[in-house]
Amino acid sequence: MASKKMIAFAAAALLAISAGQSSARDYLLLVAGDCGDAATKVVRETGGQLLSAQPSKDGQSCIVTVLVQGSGERPRKVTVRVPM
Repeated sequence: MASKKMIAFAAAALLAISAGQSSARDYLLLVAGDCGDAATKVVRETGGQLLSAQPSKDGQSCIVTVLVQGSGERPRKVTVRVPM
Protein backbone atom coordinates (compact mmCIF):
# COMPACT_ATOMS: atom_id res chain seq x y z
CA MET A 1 0.00 0.00 0.00
CA ALA A 2 1.20 3.45 -0.76
CA SER A 3 1.43 5.83 2.15
CA LYS A 4 0.18 9.42 2.02
CA LYS A 5 3.77 10.70 1.91
CA MET A 6 4.64 8.45 -1.05
CA ILE A 7 1.54 9.54 -2.94
CA ALA A 8 2.27 13.21 -2.23
CA PHE A 9 5.87 12.76 -3.40
CA ALA A 10 4.76 11.05 -6.61
CA ALA A 11 2.20 13.79 -7.27
CA ALA A 12 4.85 16.48 -6.72
CA ALA A 13 7.20 14.71 -9.12
CA LEU A 14 4.49 14.51 -11.77
CA LEU A 15 3.71 18.18 -11.28
CA ALA A 16 7.36 19.11 -11.71
CA ILE A 17 7.68 17.06 -14.89
CA SER A 18 4.51 18.38 -16.48
CA ALA A 19 4.77 22.00 -15.30
CA GLY A 20 5.82 23.18 -18.74
CA GLN A 21 2.88 21.55 -20.47
CA SER A 22 -0.02 22.74 -18.35
CA SER A 23 -0.78 24.45 -15.09
CA ALA A 24 -0.16 22.50 -11.89
CA ARG A 25 -3.79 22.96 -10.92
CA ASP A 26 -4.86 20.67 -13.77
CA TYR A 27 -2.87 17.80 -12.27
CA LEU A 28 -3.75 18.25 -8.60
CA LEU A 29 -5.26 15.16 -7.05
CA LEU A 30 -6.80 15.15 -3.60
CA VAL A 31 -6.03 11.92 -1.77
CA ALA A 32 -8.14 11.24 1.31
CA GLY A 33 -6.02 8.33 2.47
CA ASP A 34 -4.85 4.89 1.62
CA CYS A 35 -6.69 1.62 1.94
CA GLY A 36 -4.30 -0.13 4.34
CA ASP A 37 -6.60 0.09 7.35
CA ALA A 38 -9.61 -1.04 5.33
CA ALA A 39 -7.70 -4.02 3.94
CA THR A 40 -6.51 -5.04 7.41
CA LYS A 41 -10.07 -4.85 8.74
CA VAL A 42 -11.51 -7.00 5.92
CA VAL A 43 -8.74 -9.62 6.19
CA ARG A 44 -9.24 -9.82 9.98
CA GLU A 45 -13.05 -10.12 9.66
CA THR A 46 -13.07 -12.71 6.86
CA GLY A 47 -9.94 -14.66 7.73
CA GLY A 48 -9.07 -14.45 4.04
CA GLN A 49 -5.94 -13.67 2.06
CA LEU A 50 -5.64 -10.16 0.61
CA LEU A 51 -5.72 -10.03 -3.19
CA SER A 52 -6.12 -6.27 -3.74
CA ALA A 53 -7.11 -3.02 -2.09
CA GLN A 54 -7.68 0.18 -4.02
CA PRO A 55 -9.56 3.43 -3.58
CA SER A 56 -12.86 3.78 -5.40
CA LYS A 57 -13.18 6.29 -8.21
CA ASP A 58 -15.05 8.73 -5.98
CA GLY A 59 -12.32 8.54 -3.31
CA GLN A 60 -14.84 7.96 -0.53
CA SER A 61 -14.28 4.24 -0.03
CA CYS A 62 -11.87 1.37 -0.63
CA ILE A 63 -12.57 -1.71 -2.69
CA VAL A 64 -10.93 -4.68 -0.98
CA THR A 65 -10.78 -8.15 -2.53
CA VAL A 66 -9.85 -11.20 -0.45
CA LEU A 67 -9.63 -14.92 -1.10
CA VAL A 68 -11.61 -16.81 1.57
CA GLN A 69 -10.90 -20.49 2.14
CA GLY A 70 -14.04 -22.60 2.58
CA SER A 71 -14.18 -25.74 4.71
CA GLY A 72 -13.81 -28.53 2.16
CA GLU A 73 -14.73 -26.16 -0.66
CA ARG A 74 -12.83 -24.20 -3.23
CA PRO A 75 -11.67 -20.77 -2.06
CA ARG A 76 -13.99 -17.95 -3.05
CA LYS A 77 -13.18 -14.40 -4.01
CA VAL A 78 -14.98 -11.78 -1.90
CA THR A 79 -15.01 -8.06 -2.77
CA VAL A 80 -16.03 -5.56 -0.10
CA ARG A 81 -16.49 -1.76 -0.27
CA VAL A 82 -15.29 -0.12 2.95
CA PRO A 83 -15.65 3.61 3.77
CA MET A 84 -12.32 5.44 4.15
